[in-house]
Order: sequence, then C-alpha cells, then structure tokens
Amino acid sequence: MKTRLYATARLVVVLSALSHSVIALEGEPYIHDPSTIMECDGKYYTFGTRGGGLISEDGWTWHEGGVRPGGGAAPDALKIGDRYLVAYSATGGGLGGGHNGRILTMWNKTLDPDSPDFKYTDAIEVASSDGEEDCDAIDAGLFLDPTTGRLWCTYGTYFGLIRIVELDPQTGMRVEGNEAVDIAIDCEATTVIYRDGWYYLLGTHGTCCSGPRSTYNIRVGRSRNVTGPYVDHTGMEMIRGGGKLVIAANNRLIGPGHFGLIDLGDDVQKFSCHYEADLDDPGHFGVLGIRALLWKNGWPVAGDYFMGGTFEIESERSGYALEMGVEAVPLAEGRVRQMRVPGEQNAPRPRRNDNMSHEPIPDQDVAVVSKTWPAHTVVTRLGDYMLQAHQKWTIAPVENAGGYLGSPFFRITISGTDRALAATEDGEVVVEPAFSGDDAQLWRIDQLIDGTYRIMPKAESGNRHPMCLTAVGVSTPSLSTFDPDRFNSRWNLKKP
Repeated sequence: MKTRLYATARLVVVLSALSHSVIALEGEPYIHDPSTIMECDGKYYTFGTRGGGLISEDGWTWHEGGVRPGGGAAPDALKIGDRYLVAYSATGGGLGGGHNGRILTMWNKTLDPDSPDFKYTDAIEVASSDGEEDCDAIDAGLFLDPTTGRLWCTYGTYFGLIRIVELDPQTGMRVEGNEAVDIAIDCEATTVIYRDGWYYLLGTHGTCCSGPRSTYNIRVGRSRNVTGPYVDHTGMEMIRGGGKLVIAANNRLIGPGHFGLIDLGDDVQKFSCHYEADLDDPGHFGVLGIRALLWKNGWPVAGDYFMGGTFEIESERSGYALEMGVEAVPLAEGRVRQMRVPGEQNAPRPRRNDNMSHEPIPDQDVAVVSKTWPAHTVVTRLGDYMLQAHQKWTIAPVENAGGYLGSPFFRITISGTDRALAATEDGEVVVEPAFSGDDAQLWRIDQLIDGTYRIMPKAESGNRHPMCLTAVGVSTPSLSTFDPDRFNSRWNLKKP
C-alpha cells in the first residue's frame, strides 16, 4: 500500500531534555482569555482580551497577527457555514471599575487579515448587565447545537450567575423574546459542548490574574438539556457551585482557564486554554496551551502532556509489542526454583541452587546486545514483550522540524541507539541504521479519546484520512488508513 512520503534532506537536532521550548508551544504563544481555536485557509487563529490574537501555520508555532476590533475582554469564535462569528465583552469583569458589561457579536468571511474578503460587520449587542444585578455580562462562550442547529451563548463570571441565551445562527442577534436562563455560579469563561446525548458545561473556577498565585482550574457538569440543570459526578448542580475537575495546575503550568474544544475527528479531540503562568517563563500575562481531551465514564478529562520518554509500544489489538526484527538475546540466568509436583509424596522440596547467582538480573546492556544486530535497515514485527533491548523505544521531540496542533514532531529510536523507526513509500515500517531527520523518520503522535495513541508519519499529518502505524494480523506492523472503529491502529505507550 503506497504512502505519500517525501524525504527532506534537512538535518534536525533532537532535544535531549525537556526544556521550556517543549513544555510550552513554540514562538510567542502569549495570550490571555483565548477564544476557541479556529482553522481558516490552512492557518490557525485565536483571539484574546484587549483585542488582537495569535496565528499559527501548523498549530505548534504561534505568533502575533490575529485581528479582532472592539477591544474588550474574553472573546470566543465559531464557524457557521462559510462565515466566522466572533463574540466578545465590552467592559464588565471589574474592568473600568465596574460590572456593567455587554456581550457583542460580529461576523467575518475570513480570519486572514491579508485576504481581500477580510472585513468585520458592525458589532451587535446580545446581552448586558447593569453593574448591580447578580450577573456580569463578560466571557462569552458560543455553542452551535449539532442536534438542532440552534445557537447559544453563555456568559458571566464568579461575580454572580452564569447565564445562557439563544442567538440567531443567521444574524448573530439574540432571538427575539428569549430570556436568559441561570445555569451556574462560582465560575467564569464558560462554554457548552455536546457528546452522546449530553450537554456539558465547562467553566473556569478559582482566581485569575495573579501570575503563579492564580488558582484557575476548569470544571464540568452535564445535562440532557442545553439550558440545564447541569450536574457534576457527585450529583451537585453547578447552580450550587458544583463541577467535576477537568484540569488544574500541572507540568509547571499554573492556572488553566478558558476551555475551547478542538474536534479533529477520528477520535482525536483536543482543547485550548491559557495558563496564568508558565514557571519556566513567568514574565507573561497568560500563555496558550493545547492538550489532548479524553473521555472516561462519560466525562471529559485532560489527556497527557506528551513530550516523549522511553516506552514499550504495545498494540491495543493483540497486546504484543513493536520490536525491531532481530534475534532475541536471552536475559542473564538467575535463580531457578524446583517445584513439588502435586500428589507426589516423595517429591523433593524446593531448594537453593548454589551454582546460580541470587543477585537481581540486570536490564540488557544495549551496547553489548546490539553487537549482534545487522548494520543495515531491519524490518519490524510484533511479539511478546520480554524486556528485550530491541523492544524499548525512546520517543523525543525534534527541534526545527515543525509540528502540528499542540505538539512537535517526534523521532522514535531503539533506546540507547540512533536506530530510527521509519516509514517506507511501500507502506512498510522499518528500523533504519541512523536518524537523519528525513520526513520518513518523523512521527506525529496523538492521544485518542480513550487514552490510547495514534502514531503516523509526518507526511500523513495533514491528510483527511491518514495512514498510520497499524497491527496487521497478529505479528505484522504496517501503515494503513486509521479506522476509529477498530483496535488495529491504537497503541499503548507503557513505561518499561
């Protein structure tokens, strides 16, 4: 089966340790209160408080350049048909000394400021607060119901109630006569997503705007109705302050807030947020984050912040391990125990064998074992995992190789060596003698919603139906189209 792989002779440098450049996104991903990330004409966009926003060519390296007029705070964005709807709040949130806020919406045909079609419509007010009522019209969150086509907007802060109103998906205006419904308290930056008959309300709890002292965290409740009531896993309603934790401070990143769903299809979901502080780069008022989104027992949870390590690559289909196709080298012998045979009265008791070592058996020394390995390209296979050196893989991000939404590209090598996993143009998966940085040796690794991983060559990263590492039968790894309804292309990365 042919794949679309084209080598680039460009050499790249592999990061030997997890520095700041791989803990956070590349470039200048500095933003506060980011909108849901939108794709437009092959680029990614997000907007933030005070206007403006970020642009990325690949979803990994971000720079300033997004354009959003109106200033204000905490925008959100949504694509409806062939247009983009942007909502934002003017004042509110204590900005300008009060809580009298307004939620505004506007449209654009494109998010690319260099396009001749780039022009925002006049802003339309869809909700407001007078500064005295128990609500603050700020932090808009847009949701287009996939079951009904109806458009909704949530808003509010921990200052008071969180509310939801219905908008017209054609005009972006508030549906005439629609009354706001109170759905939560003690949170802000809310948004609604839908899955398997449930509506999920995600909101940011805690405090913001204090750098590394901020306590922002994202929590969730769910309901069978878009207007609630939203209830957490313990049965507490969000209108009473409930909410199941989705993500809190982790990996030296403090204060995650402003959830935005990114559904890539084929069981790959991610979410955007901002962190109030990156402890490795603390001088910025918010930094963009992108994480895998998993689903466990009907609830969304943050996935791994995957940046590599040494793993057994285990097939979810068979439980066998990916290995280089060389002859196994036996582990050193250790203590053997003589067993009594049931029913044999005179069978010898287990006894100590003084001719054998009783010390722990060490891991194989790859420098010694690899002396028996051929110097040329070797096929791969699947086999029982036995702690063998040819079954252990080191996955590491590759500097200057670009990336994809939220992650860099990786190299995969036999641990302790430079022997690199590669994809061939004939759809085979082999181990080449050395890592060269060719596209055929660069891999995209996505965590799927069940926690397993999809592993695909770089050249397949942008394809609608990508070819990826697949268990063909019991013992043969190959490349084939990802099928979310089968286990063949799902892999577990297990610490050896």
